[in-house]
Amino acid sequence: MLQEYKKIMVAVDGSKEAELAFKKAVNVARRNDSELLLAHVIDTRAFQTISSLDGLMMEQASEMAKQTLADYQKMANDSGVSKVKAIIEYGSPKSVIAKELPDTEKVDLIMLGATGLNAVERLFIGSVSEYVIRHAVCDVLVVRTDLENKVPNFEE
Repeated sequence: MLQEYKKIMVAVDGSKEAELAFKKAVNVARRNDSELLLAHVIDTRAFQTISSLDGLMMEQASEMAKQTLADYQKMANDSGVSKVKAIIEYGSPKSVIAKELPDTEKVDLIMLGATGLNAVERLFIGSVSEYVIRHAVCDVLVVRTDLENKVPNFEE
């Protein structure tokens, strides 16, 4: 029996790594005739410092996320994926991506970009991709290469 994924979630955050994951997720969704869930999680812990700026900063983050998701949704549709849903969640990206969204949205594959953190940052805050791999309730694919399966050089 051929494994088919019915609902694929790709976590997007505006990074180059997430864009690689998005492009591959579009191809996988098209091949499987799957629904593609575009997920962006706004980390609310980042807004718990200066109370007077919290509301404005949160609003700006939400607006940027809406625009990013709208752009990705259009690209997915233009690439032949007919079932695309965009969702913005608030909270800890690690648990929302690994557990909450896959459970509530019935996701059977999570695709996300490899971490952009260096070793010291991973030591102190941990990477989202590492957490998702360990705790996800469904299959996880961490994207490290471009559509030609070559490691991109983001330094250029």
